[in-house]
Amino acid sequence: MSVKAMALQEADEDRDVARNAVRGILAAATKLHAPATESLADRAEKVAAVAADHAAAVDAGSRFPGEAIAAARAARLLGAAVPAELGGEGAKLSDIVDVCYRLGRSCASTAMIYAMHQTKVACVVRHGATGAWHQRLMRRLSGEQLLLASSTTEGKAGGDVRNSAAPIERRGQRIALRRQATVISYGEAADGIVTTARRAADAASSDQVLVVFLKDDYRLTRLNGWDAFGMRGTCSDGFVLDASGSAEQILPAGYDTIHTHTMLPVAHLCWSGAWAGITASAVERARAFVRKAHGASGAMPPGAQHLTQATAILRTLRNLINASLQRFEAASSDPAALEAIDFQTAMAMHKVSASELAVATVMSAMQACGIAGYRNDSEFSIGRQLRDILSSPIMISNDRIMANVAAATLLGSTPASLRD
Repeated sequence: MSVKAMALQEADEDRDVARNAVRGILAAATKLHAPATESLADRAEKVAAVAADHAAAVDAGSRFPGEAIAAARAARLLGAAVPAELGGEGAKLSDIVDVCYRLGRSCASTAMIYAMHQTKVACVVRHGATGAWHQRLMRRLSGEQLLLASSTTEGKAGGDVRNSAAPIERRGQRIALRRQATVISYGEAADGIVTTARRAADAASSDQVLVVFLKDDYRLTRLNGWDAFGMRGTCSDGFVLDASGSAEQILPAGYDTIHTHTMLPVAHLCWSGAWAGITASAVERARAFVRKAHGASGAMPPGAQHLTQATAILRTLRNLINASLQRFEAASSDPAALEAIDFQTAMAMHKVSASELAVATVMSAMQACGIAGYRNDSEFSIGRQLRDILSSPIMISNDRIMANVAAATLLGSTPASLRD
């Protein structure tokens, strides 16, 4: 057996142990109930408390945050965005992003999993309403609190989500797909996978569809594991995805429309909510360190000025997210507004700006704590927050986004007034 095969086998054995432990946790978590009178925010805080209890173990073991996701199911957070007429709560995107923020303050991996799941839910809700199969899926999302994973990264194309290599194969009303998915975050723990694909074998790589496959529809064969610097609990392993199902599982709209209207803006807003939560956690630790140091000596520690800077940058990040949310929600039902170059550029650049602000905030918080923030064995350690937040410029590389935006920038103009 090769070294790689042995490593993958050991990873599988570790996951089996973790899954067995999570089964017991799931049984206990189902005892949690979310009263109709309890707000989404209040429920999110309770789930965040569970996530916080296990965040260090999730990071250390590079394992799925089963306890937190089980609590999210029991609190009915997973189906919150499903329309009320289909059993959900019809939560607005701003409410969902706020949940991402609350979870991010406790466990980055839990928050990012929730953010990715909700991006897929948004695609189904906003583009599957006319399909009977997708309406049934939405009822299941709410009733069973299904967890959806995403497969948009493929082979050598990496993070180029606007091109697909693997095509949908049609056999009458049945479809099949075999995809070299170099990353499927939490793929083994999910109840379904939402994946891009070429529309047909003779279609251009950019002529894509989005299709939902549920657990019984596919088989995953591991390609590589996930031993990453941060976001370790997302379990972003690589797999060969072999799937089959009914043609009606393909969302009616083309992926170009889904990407423009929903996937890009919702993903960037949900991710940035999770990142802001991570930065808030770092700032909280920095503030606690400065308070303790000041109380002990009566003087501000040398790095106190960095706490001021971290607090200011976090405020800027939060303002950016809220402004972008307002802009999206104002345009969300207007296809022309969603497709406008200015809007698309703003949503793309939101991700770049949010990730850069998040990294800067955590770095300032680290400097405020000094060696106490740098040490892993300190109560003020910011090591995990720093490792997790450094994923933000890499998830769909900022360089790739900037290159894609460059052409659109040439078509723009400089405003003549601050009010324009």
